[in-house]
Formats: sequence, C-alpha cells, structure tokens
Amino acid sequence: MKKIGLDAYIFSISWSRVLPKGKLSRGVNREGIKYYNKLINKLLAKGLRPFVTPFHWDLPQALEDEYGGFLSPHIMDDFRDYSELCFKEFGDRVKHWITLNEPYSYVYAGYVEGKFAPDKQASIRYVQEVQKGIMGISFNTDWFVPFSNATQDRDAALRALDFMFGWFMDPLTNGDYPHIMRSLVGDRLPKFTKEQSKIVKGSLDFLGLNYYTAKYVADSRHFKVENASYLTDSRTNTSTMN
Repeated sequence: MKKIGLDAYIFSISWSRVLPKGKLSRGVNREGIKYYNKLINKLLAKGLRPFVTPFHWDLPQALEDEYGGFLSPHIMDDFRDYSELCFKEFGDRVKHWITLNEPYSYVYAGYVEGKFAPDKQASIRYVQEVQKGIMGISFNTDWFVPFSNATQDRDAALRALDFMFGWFMDPLTNGDYPHIMRSLVGDRLPKFTKEQSKIVKGSLDFLGLNYYTAKYVADSRHFKVENASYLTDSRTNTSTMN
C-alpha cells in the first residue's frame, strides 16, 4: 500500500476477537487487543492512517443466543461497552472511526434474505473531545435509473433510493425515516422517540459511501400485494436490464 501511494487503510475490528463472549463484563481477549495494536502501529509506521470499523456484521454468537442480537435494544449497551473498549485501547492512535459498515447490507442479507447471520450507538464524546478523533458511518447504495420517462417510473426511482439509502441517511440528517417510507410501510415502521431523534440527528462527522452498481426501476403500485414486506414496500421493480 505504501509503495503504490496510499495514505490510509480501512479495516474492521472483530467484536468476537476482543470480547469472545460478547460482553465486556465477561472478559477481554488481550491477544486480540495485541493483534490490532500491532496492525495499527505498523500502519502508522508506514504513514498510513487507520480508519477503523467496530462492526462489520460479525456479532458474537453469545449475544445472538442471549437476546437476539440487533433485534433487541439490549444490543445498545453491549455495543457501547465494546466500542468504548476499542476507543480506550486504540483511540490514542486511531482518529477516524466508522461505527457500522453497510448497515443496509447487514439488515437486508441478514433479516430480509437470510443469507447472512442475523443492527446503536456508542458514547462518542470521549473520542471527539479527549482523543480528538472523529466519528462517521459507512453506507452502501445502488443508483436507480427510471425504466422510462413516465412520471410513475421517475417517482419509483426516487422511492427505491429512499428505501435503500434514505432508510439510513434520513435519520442522521432529519431525525426520522423518509416520508415515503412512513406512508407506505405504516405502523410496521418503528417510530423514533423525541429523545432518540435528537440523539441520532446530526450524529456524524463524516460519511463513507460504498457504491457498486446502478439498476433500472419501474413502478409497480398497480400490482396487488398479498404479504407486505420490505421486498414489496417500495412498490418498485428493479432490473439490471432495460
């Protein structure tokens, strides 16, 4: 990386590698801490800034077994403790933190498709004020091109973007999910409390965006939906072919 002129490296810390049983109270794996210290020190020695993600989809099995992982609000306390351990051990050298990597991919593949194993907030004041670090998040999204110039297909492309990117971005900028999601999903979409909205709105210093591909989108609101789910809520059909 140094030879080809890179100046930064993004990597993920494995929750299970540093906390094998998921919780801080159940013990820290010092060998795991040693591993990441060695990596960080070698990166810095080569002039490469470490960008570190505490969560890249590998939830400790113990927490999944205990309370269902990210389906439970209990995850907030354990993710906070885990993140603060990372800040304490590595924050003197790591100044760029990415809380979650591609939460859309984790939610969609883990809870919609079921292809990945079955996602909130760590305390960031210490990182920002004492360690002078910054906190962000890394999203992924496709771009959506209307299947035709018809108004309904142009509207469908905007809906598709809201259901993939806006789903995660709007809470960070507006404190709530996109209006179209509220309209189409209804009571199945959780509601933010005023306190939650206040906490999450504006809670990032930078945004990482992973972009892979674009898709064509056509409106499908005229089709009858028997069993509503995330797969049908946007009322769109997507394709890589036009």
